Amino acid sequence: MTVIPESLRLNVRILGELLGDTLLESHGPELFRKVEQIRRLGKAINRGDNDDPTPLTKVLSELEDKDILPIARSFNQFLNLANIAEQQYFSSAEAHSKDVLEDSIEDLVSNLGKDQVAGVLGKLNIELVLTAHPTEVTRRTLIRKYEKVSNALGDLSRTDLFSYEIDRTKERLRSTVDEIWYTDEVREERPTAVDEAKWGFAVIENSLWNAVPDFLRELDAVSRRKIGQGLSVDASPFHFYSWMGGDRDGNPNVTHTVTREVILLGRWMAADLYLRDIKELIATLSMDTVDSQFCAEFGLEETRNPYRAVMHQLRKKLQTTRQWAEDLINQTSIASGTPLQSQQELLEPLMGCYESLQRMGLNRVANGALLDTIRRVHCFGINLVPLDIRQDSERHVKAVDEIVRYLGLGDYTAWSEGQKQEFLLEQLQNKRPLLPRIWSPSADTQEVLDTCQVIAAEPEETLSHYIISMAQQPSDVLAVALLLRENGVRWNVPIVPLFETLDDLDRAPAVMQKLWSTPWYMEYSEGRQTVMIGYSDSAKDAGKITATWAQYKAQEKLVELSAQHDMSLMLFHGRGGTVGRGGGPVEKAMASQPPGSVPGKIRVTEQGEMIRYKFGLPRVAIRSLAVYVAAMLRATLEPNPAPKKEWRDLIEKMSGASLEHYRQIVRQDERFVPYFRSLTPEQELGKLALGSRPAKRKAAGGVESLRAIPWVFAWMQVRLNLPAWLGATQALQVALDDEPDILQEMLAQWPFFSAYIDLVEMVVGKADCSIAAYYEQQLVDTRYHDLGRLLRSDLKRLEALINQVKHQDVLLSHDPLLSQSIEVRAPYTDPLNYLQAELLKRERNAGQIDPELEQALKVTMAGISAGMRNTG
Repeated sequence: MTVIPESLRLNVRILGELLGDTLLESHGPELFRKVEQIRRLGKAINRGDNDDPTPLTKVLSELEDKDILPIARSFNQFLNLANIAEQQYFSSAEAHSKDVLEDSIEDLVSNLGKDQVAGVLGKLNIELVLTAHPTEVTRRTLIRKYEKVSNALGDLSRTDLFSYEIDRTKERLRSTVDEIWYTDEVREERPTAVDEAKWGFAVIENSLWNAVPDFLRELDAVSRRKIGQGLSVDASPFHFYSWMGGDRDGNPNVTHTVTREVILLGRWMAADLYLRDIKELIATLSMDTVDSQFCAEFGLEETRNPYRAVMHQLRKKLQTTRQWAEDLINQTSIASGTPLQSQQELLEPLMGCYESLQRMGLNRVANGALLDTIRRVHCFGINLVPLDIRQDSERHVKAVDEIVRYLGLGDYTAWSEGQKQEFLLEQLQNKRPLLPRIWSPSADTQEVLDTCQVIAAEPEETLSHYIISMAQQPSDVLAVALLLRENGVRWNVPIVPLFETLDDLDRAPAVMQKLWSTPWYMEYSEGRQTVMIGYSDSAKDAGKITATWAQYKAQEKLVELSAQHDMSLMLFHGRGGTVGRGGGPVEKAMASQPPGSVPGKIRVTEQGEMIRYKFGLPRVAIRSLAVYVAAMLRATLEPNPAPKKEWRDLIEKMSGASLEHYRQIVRQDERFVPYFRSLTPEQELGKLALGSRPAKRKAAGGVESLRAIPWVFAWMQVRLNLPAWLGATQALQVALDDEPDILQEMLAQWPFFSAYIDLVEMVVGKADCSIAAYYEQQLVDTRYHDLGRLLRSDLKRLEALINQVKHQDVLLSHDPLLSQSIEVRAPYTDPLNYLQAELLKRERNAGQIDPELEQALKVTMAGISAGMRNTG
């Protein structure tokens, strides 16, 4: 029985038919028949009519070269259009019989009382960090066209349209599908770091700028109904930040000049967006009667339309700011006038008007467009998204070492950790400058110093945190503090250690204990600390379950330590889009956190294509914000209890078994690296212009130097999805053999564990051993086939174990909608896999293939990503 809603099926069918019409018109009936034949063969395999892929692979191998690219494109674009239909459906009221926000607040009020819920709601602080990890395959121009498709589908769902309006909307839809088909879906040029930042700004301009105040109106209304009081004027549960233009970890394309340009672009875009608001407010605030207090405050006693006069003044400041930023970006002569330097300069006139309108009894006017603008200022500030700066700890060590060597003080890298800390603290408390005036450091060190000088030169509000990748010791944090001070930074930049590998996670509590026991650092941090937990690299280092448990334990200990030191701790979760990099539903992620680790505040990365999926459309963004608030309230007010000792003991045993098997395969089996490199398109991923950052941290090096994103991407392309499950089979088998009753108890009572099992089940449900075997047959030397058979056997065992643990016959029985969604996509995704394997074989055998076939190969990568609904 189908569980996919009829409206969704109808929209998918409409888009498929429109795409088919366009294909027929552009390439004729012969190619159209081939596409239909391939689709039918794919469907037959997945329906079980004949699970032998030979008929399909035979047709694909016999295709003429000229037909391969349009066929690949047709399957790719169908998957993209199906995703749009699905996204549009899940952003509609039809998809949600319950209101996640209202139901959550109602439940919490009934359990805890209005005052307790109101207290937490008023102080919520959810920091979402937009990152430019290279996972967004789709071009920006196509993203805009997909938005047009979504809007048209939304219009067609209305019941109040006249027939001519329906016809016009359908025609608009048909035209947009044509536009999509005749637009190359794969970028030819790699985006620059500045391009990535512009994409981030576009998400705010096109979606979040309206979604944030609209969501706050919804939250205010729910709060009034359920708690009896609304939000304050300055309520701002969400703040957005960015790594786009600030994340230089392993990315030589992000320099101090790029960071400065991105900050200026943010200043320009913020001024431009506020100017649009002010234009509306000038039209709205036409009242000519105001109170004397307002007139006296702004010197407007003799002014007609004083509210408008204040808005005109603010408009002039914003115009000056926009022109100033534009001149600096274009490196032209700077226009006269002083730009806005702080959020308060924006708020003062807006709040002056708001409070005056309230005193005059014009509450509805005050709480209209004016309140929306005030709330935007609180959320987005003067540059939309304050930048985080991120750099690898090794770069700071090298910079300090060069300084120390130049001054003849020794070899910093050879010093013990204690010696390093002693030296750094001595210098931090010394009023004498450390940096030589006349000095020629290496290019890398000069870039570190120049970045610190950019931080010193920009307004504090335009920047946020300094993240240290691969942080390992307290000296890593102190070194950054010293470099910032020596380059003229006069405010205490929050310095955030990022603990990424398994060893680093285990060491994190000791590192923070030492820092929090250091009087100088406690004074510097002013009682506040953010610590970042890395999900991607820890999973790549140790396997998913071992990394997940290490992250949990590190957070527990950090929460305990922060309480001992009276430190206000915010945990920063560096999650990716896929399960292998910490991804998954927000509700499950929040419920899985250790008790006390979500005290009404949290920081989370939103990466790549997940930004578009969650925040790309205003309605989708409002829904995503509601889910975040509901999950945060529950995690803060009703955290799940700490795991029982017997649970901890068992998961430690499971983690150990998983780690041993994972590292035995990935690190110790000499067949693994050649198998990985020949089976997957890891080497060919460079053809996709995914992002400004290289796929590797270092040009040389093996799998260990490969970033977590291409690592996950490559395995997902061949449908083995190994990073998310390798080691899970051994972990579950140990638990079933030793403590089956405790395992069932953990699954039923511990959200952390049940969420892990659900996510692994989803990943296994998306995998396909027969397709992975076909890649192996086509691409891998027979010497390594035993390893492939071992991995696929391991995956099949895991599937059986999950079904056994969950007392079900087939995977995803509890989520039939997801199961059917995977099933519906398979006839379109599978042919792309078989075609990709064929193209990889041709290229590797010939050394080079025709440019059109190479384009088809890139299209298959994008299409498989769309079919799997995630890339890296």
